[in-house]
Amino acid sequence: MADFTEKRTLSITCPLGLAPYLTEEVRTLGFEPQNERETGLEISASLNDSVLLNYSLRTAHRIHCLIDQSNIASAKDLRTWIKRLPWEEWIPHDGYFSVTSRVDHPEIRNDQFANLVVKDAVADRIRFKKNVRPDSGSDLKKTVLFLFWNRETARIFVDTSGESLSRRNYRTQSTQAPMQESLAAALVMASGWKPGEHFINPMAGSGTLAIEAVLQGLNRAPASLRNNFGFMHLVGYDLENYQQVREKAKKSSLKELDGKIIATDMDPAAIVAAKKNATTAGVDHLIHFERCELHETPVPEGDGIVLLNPPYGLRLDDTDLRPLYGSIGDFLKQKCAGKTGYVFTGNLKLAKKIGLRATSRQTFHNSTVECRLLRYDIYSGSPDSKT
Repeated sequence: MADFTEKRTLSITCPLGLAPYLTEEVRTLGFEPQNERETGLEISASLNDSVLLNYSLRTAHRIHCLIDQSNIASAKDLRTWIKRLPWEEWIPHDGYFSVTSRVDHPEIRNDQFANLVVKDAVADRIRFKKNVRPDSGSDLKKTVLFLFWNRETARIFVDTSGESLSRRNYRTQSTQAPMQESLAAALVMASGWKPGEHFINPMAGSGTLAIEAVLQGLNRAPASLRNNFGFMHLVGYDLENYQQVREKAKKSSLKELDGKIIATDMDPAAIVAAKKNATTAGVDHLIHFERCELHETPVPEGDGIVLLNPPYGLRLDDTDLRPLYGSIGDFLKQKCAGKTGYVFTGNLKLAKKIGLRATSRQTFHNSTVECRLLRYDIYSGSPDSKT
């Protein structure tokens, strides 16, 4: 069986732009990042450590545990190498496994072909050792293997996450083009919001930003609603360790927050969806939801963050959004004095219509769209001269 206490290389992936926040999270959990890259990093840790990481990381997508690596020149070599590895120690012989990959090799034009080579080699190995061939397919809810093959260097991992960690399981209702939970968590971190301050989220859509803010403020584990991970389907999985991680996380989370969390939207369907998602997350009692126009959004006195994610206007059939972006500037100047405003957008031309000078610009990617998180310091007294 797999040794869940042995130190191995864990490769932790994240979306482009989130690596600095992932690095900070990993360090907070007591691990030292290595081989940092734009979309992740590596650490030396055990499979038992991967349980804690899967349960706790907000900006990660997957945690891969390295099984072996080799110089591989062809598909034939790939099959031979994979077949030599002791998969019977990792995958239940009566279980189910799937294979994903990222391949950059001149012989391989389709990643699915590489997946099939690995899948057949693994199944043949287990059948030879156990006289039983495990089932396989594309479902990511059981044992998942990941092949990284870059020219001649190949690395094979077990995916301890399975499905992406961004899927928190609270978003049962969605509006158009919802933001991934991992990106929303990173934006909350980037805003510098702290528990005790107000968090105001006009144009809330399905409520992801507000919900992620509350989860951070409560120190509630992002995976607390998940009950399935890839590590659960490995031979040697330690259920007791998993239960201890869950129990410790539960004890360290808070029940209440100081400061108000406010989420508004002019679309009644969006507010309904956001409320349902917050209810599923168990935080609906901590968020004030309101259907209203932007300028009607309640802004309480005191320190706080105002974070907006307006539409980007990138489709040909989009309406003219220039008045909307202009109203964002008016709202920040007229109602948010003393707050720090943030606008997250993938359209910098439209952002100019806000009419305020951004004091910082951070680059993120929302799916394939390069975006900016624009910061506006809204001063009290004479906003026109200082913003």
